[in-house]
Amino acid sequence: MIFMKPHAAIVVILLALTATPAFAAANKEHLQLLAEIRMLQEQNQQLQALVGTLTDTLKTVTTKLDEQSSASRKAMADQTLAITNMGDNVRVLREKTDETNVRISTVSQEIDALRQAIASQPTPQAAPTAGGGGDPAGAAPGSASPATPSMPPGSISPQRMYDTSFDDYSAGRYDLAIQGFQAFIQAFPRTPNAASAQYNIGMSYWNQAKWTDAREAFQRVITDYPQQDDRVADAYYKLGQTFEHLNQIDNAKQAYQTLVQKYPSASGGFPATQAKAALDKLNKR
Repeated sequence: MIFMKPHAAIVVILLALTATPAFAAANKEHLQLLAEIRMLQEQNQQLQALVGTLTDTLKTVTTKLDEQSSASRKAMADQTLAITNMGDNVRVLREKTDETNVRISTVSQEIDALRQAIASQPTPQAAPTAGGGGDPAGAAPGSASPATPSMPPGSISPQRMYDTSFDDYSAGRYDLAIQGFQAFIQAFPRTPNAASAQYNIGMSYWNQAKWTDAREAFQRVITDYPQQDDRVADAYYKLGQTFEHLNQIDNAKQAYQTLVQKYPSASGGFPATQAKAALDKLNKR
């Protein structure tokens, strides 16, 4: 009987098993699974590469969108700034236009005043002569050359007259200022400064604590110059304060209410704001 070594026996058994059809089929199936696993691994690598590409593309698109959004915001800010600057320029031009219109009106008044002054001057008379010699000594006894007439009040510049009265007002010479402003209104009732002159009359009385006279002066601003909203608004506010000094609270409230309702934006809205605060204070009493 022939005996083999254990290791040799194992090898013989393995060879016998591999030679069987069942083992060959199992080995083929194992190889197929390995091939499929390898294919899945390759597909996974391709997917990861594709995801990496998509991630880079997404980052690029996001960066471009951020840049475009930033550019759009900057363009919008620049446009807003340009519109704001344009509005400021329009406002400045409007103010300059208003100022120019006032100056033109003042110059027109001065020209009219000068024309009236020139028209009112009498024509100079020639002095009589004796014997045609032209000798003034030959004139009749007691005769004299006519004196040069003085310029009538109409020849005074409206702006100069107003400025003079305003200088008196600023210096605290209120009585002189009142007289000057009254004469200005009488001489130049249609100038733009007429309403301001009447208002300054009221302020002159106000600064002297002459409440009744101040009340009448401010009321005249309202009644005589209703088209000048800024001055009317100022007059309504000072009128309300004057009524408070006269202890006429109901009239003061009415003046403040009228200002707030009818002239909310006059003089930049400042008088209306003051009037509202004064009205609230009176209502809390």
